[in-house]
Amino acid sequence: MRRPLIVVSLMLAGILARPVDTQAGEPDFLTGGITTHIVASGETLTSIAARFGVDPSTIASVNHLAAGQPLDPGRRLLIDNRHIAPATIVSGEIIINVPQRMLFYRHDQGIVAYPVAVGRPTWQTPQGAFAVTWKDENPAWHVPESIRAESARKGEELPLVVPPGPRNPLGRFWIGLSLSGIGVHGTPVPSSIYRTVTHGCIRLQADNIEDLFGRVDIGTPGRIVYEPVLMTSHDGEVYLEVHPDVYRRATMSPLQEAHELAAQLGLSERIDWTLAAAEIGRRAGIARRVSLDAPRVPTASLGSTVRSGRTGRRAASSPQGSRSAPR
Repeated sequence: MRRPLIVVSLMLAGILARPVDTQAGEPDFLTGGITTHIVASGETLTSIAARFGVDPSTIASVNHLAAGQPLDPGRRLLIDNRHIAPATIVSGEIIINVPQRMLFYRHDQGIVAYPVAVGRPTWQTPQGAFAVTWKDENPAWHVPESIRAESARKGEELPLVVPPGPRNPLGRFWIGLSLSGIGVHGTPVPSSIYRTVTHGCIRLQADNIEDLFGRVDIGTPGRIVYEPVLMTSHDGEVYLEVHPDVYRRATMSPLQEAHELAAQLGLSERIDWTLAAAEIGRRAGIARRVSLDAPRVPTASLGSTVRSGRTGRRAASSPQGSRSAPR
């Protein structure tokens, strides 16, 4: 039987190639894994990062590549997309962690994790509790006046309504939230995922939004949180995950936060604080071991393992609808 996890994440205000489910029983809050990816024709560091939920710079660093370096088809890349789910997630709940750019949904068999795009710093995704209020398949987008005005200032004119179809920025699925004007939806621009680029909405890859759409129901509760520093103890190892403070809401340094988390967990004496400081400096955005005697950061020269799995999905249907919301 898997040992229980202890996870704490510090709240400052208030995976994937495919979603990963943990095994039945106690959920494993450490999602994702380490695997290899064979570069396909046309792929870039940005497009691969968007699919797996890892910063392009992190993939480049692990694989000894220059930032923005073109990729030859057939090249093998080591991908580490381990993320720590926020500690407070309960069964049947969605949590979206803005600086982590990840959406987590906990169900009876475990936790699924999806990389997302969130609001840019000048058009932030709001925090708070919500409930799913509606679900639409093939929605039309009623363009908000604020977005039409922004486009007009750039010399571009947007229509009042964008009908369903391949150019609709909402994609094929819309999950409306009780937070005003905010929803979870797909996108025709997959490379935009795992970035802070939206007008406040939460954007997923096409297959991931379809999967989530089939899992949640009207009334499903959730929260949008802001937790750039997370820590967990798992199988005797300590993991630390650090993200940039994209909305500049931090009230203390990441190192101070890490020390507070370690103290709460009783892990201070088990951490190699030199490794922890290096991880904080990198802000690689993935969960890495910082235990005493922990191995070095994985690189492309190491072997790879896969920690993934997926359970069945519930079918879902929803009438066609239209939405007026940011994207």
